[in-house]
Amino acid sequence: MWGVEATTPKIKFCGITDPADAEAAVNAGAWALGMILWPGSPRRCSPVVAAQIAAAHRRHVQIAGVFVNPTLEQVARAADEIGLTLVQLHGDEGPVFCGEVARRTGCRVIKAARVRSRADIQALSAFHTDFHLLDSYVDGVAGGTGVTFAWDLARAHGADVPVILSGGLNAGNVADAIAAARPQGPRQARRLRRGGAGHGAGPPGGRSVTAR
Repeated sequence: MWGVEATTPKIKFCGITDPADAEAAVNAGAWALGMILWPGSPRRCSPVVAAQIAAAHRRHVQIAGVFVNPTLEQVARAADEIGLTLVQLHGDEGPVFCGEVARRTGCRVIKAARVRSRADIQALSAFHTDFHLLDSYVDGVAGGTGVTFAWDLARAHGADVPVILSGGLNAGNVADAIAAARPQGPRQARRLRRGGAGHGAGPPGGRSVTAR
């Protein structure tokens, strides 16, 4: 029902922090809604709000929780309490840990890589997850920077795993990014704010986005 067709890019809106933005993303045709559950992010979504969003929309879209170096227990508890269908691991998690997350939660797993070179992408071949996500490398930052990378590096991805592209995508460059990288799905994260981090300034898909 929510799979990614090989020839059709799908959009995952990430950094959702309130039900209004979630509703707008769904109405805009989102494939998935991403809630950052890592405490170190300024766009962290509270578990209570994430559960509300999941309850409202999980029949129609994928519900993703984004983690950075969590424990297995933390992921399993969040997946159960919120109702996640996707788990995105954006830290130093290894292949065995990713496999355990899938086994314990029943969720599909996205393993993210911060890309500096083709070697970073090729290293993903050890991860037999459901999706690989390619994001920009910024020293000292786990992800979500809005910085682009050389999208054609994604062509070094040789694993038989769908690719999700992230990093500085916006309405003006997303078509070029898809053409260069040929990903399975772009991710859009709201960059326009009202009232502080985590609040969109209108419907998703506005002027400033990142994509995966």
